[in-house]
Amino acid sequence: MWDSESESVTGRDYGNGILSSSKHGVKTDGFEQRDHSWYVATDIPSDFLVQVGDVNFHLHKYPLLSRSGKMNRLIYESRDLDLNKVALDDLPGGPKAFELAAKFCYGIAVDLTAANISGLRCAAEYLEMTEDLEEGNLIFKTEAFLSYVVLSSWRDSILVLKSSEKLSPWAENLQIVRRCSESIAWKACSNPKGIRWAYTGKPPTVSSPRWQEKKDSSPSRNSQVPPDWWFEDVSILRIDHFVRVITAIKVKGMRFELIGAAIVHYAGKWLPGLIQDGGGFIDEASNSSNSNSNSSSGGLSWKGGLHMIVAGTKDDTPTVQAKDQRMIIESLISIIPPQKDSVSCSFLLRLLRMANMLKVAPALVTELEKRVGMQFEQATLADLLIPSYNKNETLFDVDLVQRLLEHFLVQEQTESSSPRRQAFSDKTMYDGTRRSANTSSKMRVARLVDSYLTEVSRDRNLSLTKFQVLAEALPESARTCDDGLYRAIDSYLKAHPSLSEHERKRLCRVMDCQKLSIDACMHAAQNERLPLRVVVQVLFSEQVKISNSLANNTLKESSEAQYQPMISNRKTLLEGTPQSFQEGWATAKKDINTLKFELETVKAKYLELQNDMDNLQRKFDKMTNKKQTSAWTTGWKKLSKFTKMTNLENNEIGSQVAAPEEQTTKTPGRWRNSIS
Repeated sequence: MWDSESESVTGRDYGNGILSSSKHGVKTDGFEQRDHSWYVATDIPSDFLVQVGDVNFHLHKYPLLSRSGKMNRLIYESRDLDLNKVALDDLPGGPKAFELAAKFCYGIAVDLTAANISGLRCAAEYLEMTEDLEEGNLIFKTEAFLSYVVLSSWRDSILVLKSSEKLSPWAENLQIVRRCSESIAWKACSNPKGIRWAYTGKPPTVSSPRWQEKKDSSPSRNSQVPPDWWFEDVSILRIDHFVRVITAIKVKGMRFELIGAAIVHYAGKWLPGLIQDGGGFIDEASNSSNSNSNSSSGGLSWKGGLHMIVAGTKDDTPTVQAKDQRMIIESLISIIPPQKDSVSCSFLLRLLRMANMLKVAPALVTELEKRVGMQFEQATLADLLIPSYNKNETLFDVDLVQRLLEHFLVQEQTESSSPRRQAFSDKTMYDGTRRSANTSSKMRVARLVDSYLTEVSRDRNLSLTKFQVLAEALPESARTCDDGLYRAIDSYLKAHPSLSEHERKRLCRVMDCQKLSIDACMHAAQNERLPLRVVVQVLFSEQVKISNSLANNTLKESSEAQYQPMISNRKTLLEGTPQSFQEGWATAKKDINTLKFELETVKAKYLELQNDMDNLQRKFDKMTNKKQTSAWTTGWKKLSKFTKMTNLENNEIGSQVAAPEEQTTKTPGRWRNSIS
């Protein structure tokens, strides 16, 4: 049982929590406090003064010498044999811890609690109260209380870890932080039965089950324990101790989603601007309550402890609160699980916004940017609008978005080039699913980038090169429609009216006119800001689209006519076609019918001319002497005959010209008989 009604440390022996010494040289009824000084309630006058901070303790040498090795050295190794005063300004735990240690030396019962055990344990180590001087000395008893009472309780483990924040590096060297962190991690990863909820003063909420008042303090059987039951308790710890707990929880094998959710919960508690508005603009007054709570508990400015924070390069001297927030952000970046969806992309981008504002270490910022690149398709436009904190630059950090996009493309390429090991039967299905997912993610990113370009293009300090590089970063396959890119280009042209003709052409080169919709083409055709060459390209591409649509519709109608009635299909097609397209299609059909009529007219005139030629040929034959026909004339006639036959074979005519065909086929027969 980790925490129950019997776990209240007040009134426990050791384990009740009452420490007393059976032997003492000075009989006393206790300690008395007068102003900032403590006196022993005894008839024997004090002969030794101990100063701890601004508090004076009027004590006796013998009780201290019998149990404190440090006091022995200070007194007997001193050259002054009449030494009656000593200052212990660096004693861990301060006056409160020394008061308890002094009472133990006098044999007064000491009440051990989770709130004072860590300070008393460090003070005993400082005063060297070991077993060499007396059996059952303070080090032994406090160590036993920690091991057998505190570490078996969820509540006491967190309270001891919280109280150890002011005891660095003593608590670290004595393994108090490590043991409490591992105890908390073990309990967080185990069944939470028997743990008391909301001991920190948090009122019971819907997410926390109501415990029944039983001897074992176990939850009711019908109540469902949420997986985040330990978030609130762990979030009260200082950042270095929170990092130790999360690291221990990772080792125990907790799910990465829960670890990420705990990190987000901690960030929301210590960095409220990160979650509430995402602005990240934190000043002296915006978080005064939080800073006050920090100062009351020792704040985040500590010496010793966990030295894992990398100092960032900074030009100006930040405030104490800014340093604390930078330290929290750097630590949180270091412990985010490496899995892709451990935390949301929105949280990462807001963390990145604050990291840039507070000038976090560049190495950690780069790591955070890579994490954002892994989930870039989940980002929103509001999260990407990160201000630029460099002077004389653009309003928004366009270079940062460019780096995020590069990390995304590198990640996509890495995933596509190194598929997971799967069975041969599943490989084809997996590859198809992966390609589809990659394509859809790139399309989402393309829409996001187009929206971002539209937003930042209104900034007059945005250079054409930055706009072009960001617009061309994605491959052409990522955009099936360039309407969003056209809006961004038009917005940039509005905000930069002084661009030259060459710069306008260069800007419009990032757009594919063939990927514009009909509405975008109509707008572009009337857009005076676009170069004339681009307008011509838009009109030409639209004409090609209309021609292709007409051809496709004609083929579709002919194929559908073989299987189903054409009237209903045409009606459905016309109902789903825009009015402007219907009018253009009707005009094109009229032109095609006119061309067909003209072609038939030309064919009829050609046949009439052919008949006239045949009549002239027959008249010429009659006027010529048949006997004096030369070989040249015969050859010429044969050639003329062959020419007529070829023309008749190549030009098929309708039923209305069937009679002239018969006439032309009979005439050569008669002519051939007359020659023979």
